[in-house]
Amino acid sequence: MDSALLIHRLHFAFTATFHYLFPQLTMGLALLIVVLKTIALRRNDKVYNDAARFWAKIFGINFVLGVVTGIPMEFQFGTNWSVFSRYAGGVIGQTLAMEGMFAFFLESSFLGLFLFGEKRLSPRAHWLSAVAVCVGAWVSGYFIIATDAFMQYPVGYYKAADGSLQLASFWKFVLNRWALWQYAHNMSGAVVTGAFVMTAVGAFYLLSGKWIEHGRIYVKVGVIAGCIFSILQVFPTGDKQGKLVSDYQPVTLAAMEGLFRGQSEAPLLILGQPNEERGKIDNPLEVPGMLSMLTYRRWNAQVRGLDAFPKEDWPGNIPLLYYSYHIMVGLGTFFIAVMGIALLLLWSGRLYSARWMLWILMLSAPFPYIANTAGWMTAELGRQPWLVYGLMRTEEGYSKVVSAGNGMFTLLGFMGMYMVLGILGLFLIRREIEHGPAGPEAASPFLAATEAK
Repeated sequence: MDSALLIHRLHFAFTATFHYLFPQLTMGLALLIVVLKTIALRRNDKVYNDAARFWAKIFGINFVLGVVTGIPMEFQFGTNWSVFSRYAGGVIGQTLAMEGMFAFFLESSFLGLFLFGEKRLSPRAHWLSAVAVCVGAWVSGYFIIATDAFMQYPVGYYKAADGSLQLASFWKFVLNRWALWQYAHNMSGAVVTGAFVMTAVGAFYLLSGKWIEHGRIYVKVGVIAGCIFSILQVFPTGDKQGKLVSDYQPVTLAAMEGLFRGQSEAPLLILGQPNEERGKIDNPLEVPGMLSMLTYRRWNAQVRGLDAFPKEDWPGNIPLLYYSYHIMVGLGTFFIAVMGIALLLLWSGRLYSARWMLWILMLSAPFPYIANTAGWMTAELGRQPWLVYGLMRTEEGYSKVVSAGNGMFTLLGFMGMYMVLGILGLFLIRREIEHGPAGPEAASPFLAATEAK
């Protein structure tokens, strides 16, 4: 691979991966804040209202960091991927512009109202501002997903005389079948992140004896939402997304599953290491026939392997794609198990006193970030060697006039700046968690009574 191409790919991969650490939490929290605010409005409950305000502060910190880290990605289309931008900008420019002009401004404007307008707005108007923030965040996510979906499954375009792609049907482009299922899968993953983070903070409060009432709310809402959306991650969203891959990117499916040779009754790999040189999986642990069943709903169905496709059309890094996919699936199974057990304990009234489970919930917070990152790596590595699937190869789309040295210089600069931003974000969030949802005076009824004596 050309060294400049490698640097440009690493550059965009780094900025995109780091950036998405923040939107996945804001999109997940947006829905959960609406839930908290709705319960507060219906019950006229101050504790739920405090809970919604607390998570809005966490949302705000992530939102700001997401904006700061997201803007450079827009410029990278021109600096690092100018050939691609000239080729496909007539199509994807529509959704990128709409994301910035409509969704982003809607989200940011109403976030300000929600954070600072509670005393000036009626309770119902304040609730509506929370709903508007959620709508803005989720619409923003859809426009980005629709852009990526076009690169995965291009529709609604025509080729102009100069060879560039232009928009033929706006609605066909925006309502791309790939975008609809990818969006559903992505947003359920975002809610899983929000639910696990909320549950982790609630578990921390319960374990430390601080803000017990708020901690119980966080754990309860987080566990219920986490269980629902962890299941949705697998079915129907994950199942439908996998079906699209098998129908339109069969070589990607073969690489994800480590299926080097096509076969009927294809097994589903649980564990194993891909050996690309020998075209086999080392030390496999597999379920016979399950891949055929999941893909084509028949145990004896023939599943095409990598041997059915020209090697130049194989994804460029099969081991990394394979491991990313299996990490995503493995963690998704873990989420269902953890949240399912927690929900049973919640239903039986034992969760708040089950310290072993609270520790698991608290320590599980980083795993949805890993799973979402692995999921996006699976999607983007699986699309290779195509930038726009079937139309433009990745090696054709980067900026030829930007040298590897220039790309490396800016990549190192971004790494340094983003490290500072990441530390700042962790510090601000830690400060909010330590301050608590209702101030130090409400940390513990027992401590408050002791101090009063």
